[in-house]
Amino acid sequence: MAQKLPNLQETPSQTAGPYVHIGLAPHATGIEIYNKDLGSDIAGPNAEGERIGIEGHIKDGTGATVKDALIEVWQANSKGHYAGSSNALEEGFWGWGRAVTDFETGLWRFETIKPGQTPGLNGRVQAPHINLWIVARGINLGLNTRLYFDDEEQANVADPTLNLIEQEERRASLLATRIIQGDAVVYNFDITLQGEGETVFFDI
Repeated sequence: MAQKLPNLQETPSQTAGPYVHIGLAPHATGIEIYNKDLGSDIAGPNAEGERIGIEGHIKDGTGATVKDALIEVWQANSKGHYAGSSNALEEGFWGWGRAVTDFETGLWRFETIKPGQTPGLNGRVQAPHINLWIVARGINLGLNTRLYFDDEEQANVADPTLNLIEQEERRASLLATRIIQGDAVVYNFDITLQGEGETVFFDI
């Protein structure tokens, strides 16, 4: 009779979680060493522009919700200026942050302001967007993508990065849907890691 082999456990090199949360978002794991998680304040209270929430889920190739992901975001302010540029920015505007999926529901969310159009290569203007970097269990190398806004149709049509995607129907995978929740404006952006409806990722 053949001996039944034990199930082998994943090693730290095979998974990003929970190690990534302990190091980058300790509050999510119940470790209280900061007053708030680093990167939780993206725009700051003095930022100009439309206040928005952005939320969504991450799905794997089987359609299952990924519940241990961490997302880093970079964005410009409402005038299209990034932190670290030579342009004057509002006090407290970081333009960078982290969002962690809820370990029970898989929902991730962050509060910010809607960015403006930014300058691109060769003087071409880019549509308002937010840059995303995603890590989770089973993702050994972080995935880079962008979030665009579905109510910026004219700007999206002219965006040089969106136009690099040859299959036009796949561009929709980068569009966040505007939703009104009471008095708040929220954009829903679900990310599909692979398979049908896979989100476009960039080789950076």
